[in-house]
Amino acid sequence: MTDLLPYGLPGPLPKGERLLWQGRPTLVGLARRAFHVDLVALYFGGLAAVQAVSAGRVSAAWPALLAGALALAILFALAWGACRTTVYSLTDRRLMLRVGIALQMDINLPLKEIEGAAFRRYGDGSGDLPLRLKPGVRLAYLHLWPHARPWRLTRPEPMLRCVPDAEGVAKRIATALAEANGQPVQALPAAPAASPVLPGRLAAAGH
Repeated sequence: MTDLLPYGLPGPLPKGERLLWQGRPTLVGLARRAFHVDLVALYFGGLAAVQAVSAGRVSAAWPALLAGALALAILFALAWGACRTTVYSLTDRRLMLRVGIALQMDINLPLKEIEGAAFRRYGDGSGDLPLRLKPGVRLAYLHLWPHARPWRLTRPEPMLRCVPDAEGVAKRIATALAEANGQPVQALPAAPAASPVLPGRLAAAGH
C-alpha cells in the first residue's frame, strides 16, 4: 500500500472493505498534460521571437516574455492546487476520486459500475488510467475535469491522471475489476493508444 493519505476518504470504510491503494497526480505531469504548459511556453517564446525580429532589438521581446512567465506561473499554481487537493483511492469494492481546488467533491465509483479500464504510460513511468463506465452511469465532464479523458464529452470517462508507477496501479485496478466482476485477470499486449478494455484486462500504451 503506497502513500496512504488519511484525509483522502470521505469517511471510515464500511466493515470488510479493504483499501488497496491511494495516490495523486504528479505536479509536472499534470502541468504538462492537463494545463499544457509546454504549448503556452512555446507560444509566448515564438511571440517574443517575432517581436524581437520585427523591432530589430532584443528588448522588444520582454513584454511577451513577461506575459508568458505570468501565464506559466498561474498554470503551475493551478496544477499545484489540483495535485494537493486530489486523492485517488482504490478499495476492493470501489474507486474514489476526491477532487476540487475551491470546492471539494468526492466521486464514488463502484467497481461493478466500471465497464473497463485503460492505461497510457509516459516516459517517466507515470501514466493516465481512463475508466469506461457502464451504460446509464453518467458524470458531468466539467465536474470531472481535469480528471477526465479528453474530448469524451457525450460519454465522459473519469481518468486517474499522471499517477506515479502507472503500470503497477493499472495492474491493481485490473485485478480489482476482475474480482469484482467475477472474471479472470488477463493482460493484453501493448496497444498504440489507451482504449477501453474489458474488466480485468490491461491495455498498455507507450509514450
